[in-house]
Amino acid sequence: MSSINTNIAAMTALQTLAHTNKELLSTQNRVSTGLKVKDASDNAAYWSIATTMRSDRSAVSTVEDALGLGAATIEVAVTALNSAIETITKIQSKLVAARAPGLDRSKIQSEIKELQAELRNTAGSAVFSGENWLQGDSVNGPTTKTIVASFSRDSTGAIMIGTIELNVGPSGTMLFDTGSGTAAGILDSASSYTIASGTVSYSIAGLSDGIDISGITDDPADLAGLVAMVEGVDAALKTMTDAATLLGAAKSRTSQQKDFVNKLMDSIDVGIGQLVDADMNAESTRLQALQVRQQLGVQALGIANQSAQMILRLFQS
Repeated sequence: MSSINTNIAAMTALQTLAHTNKELLSTQNRVSTGLKVKDASDNAAYWSIATTMRSDRSAVSTVEDALGLGAATIEVAVTALNSAIETITKIQSKLVAARAPGLDRSKIQSEIKELQAELRNTAGSAVFSGENWLQGDSVNGPTTKTIVASFSRDSTGAIMIGTIELNVGPSGTMLFDTGSGTAAGILDSASSYTIASGTVSYSIAGLSDGIDISGITDDPADLAGLVAMVEGVDAALKTMTDAATLLGAAKSRTSQQKDFVNKLMDSIDVGIGQLVDADMNAESTRLQALQVRQQLGVQALGIANQSAQMILRLFQS
């Protein structure tokens, strides 16, 4: 039936064209943004998951930065500690050399004093970003340093932040105790070696400033005390080696964790892409098909609108 009040063909063509235009707009948005899920209206579930994963990815990126900062701090401490070990080894060599009779031990003591000053300078300069892990206050200061190492979220949404802990106290990497109490660092703590003879009485108050061989003679008791000093230095050297081992292990773990974090961020990016990225090959093909449908829809609507003109021609004839 033909009617001048209701053009069913035009209405159908118009609805089809409107639907095509809507799909075309959606496809054009996907092509221009590269996303099939841009906001919650596209897919609420996927958008929510992707938004949470993006937030986690940002947090993991911050963890990577923290690991880089921690690795740099450890590297500075390792470099300084290795230098201190070399200096202690030199002090030990000087003490062994002083065991030989007839030497001017006061001159050797002058060399040892300079090496002791070098130890303090080395430990004091082991600073990165305001952190010094070779000296601190054993009583009032922190004796454990932490490096942020991981960020994760469990199935309930609870957040967990993992850390790498390093003992920087007297039993760890502390060479000098800068607190006001009794010195407890590896190099400034009092040694148990105390020797007394008829000519000299001394003790190792600390390897940084407690060694004094200027008054030692060739008296057997004095020489025994000198040997005791060598033993004290050797004990400190072993403790410093243990401290270097702690730093080395922390450095290795930090490096491995940083590599893992880099791979984790790549995996998160891939996961987000699987949820929200558009398949550009499919979208380009769909875009071309919709453009053809749009053109045909416009032509169909024009044909449908001509039906009223055909009815008018009937009355004109």
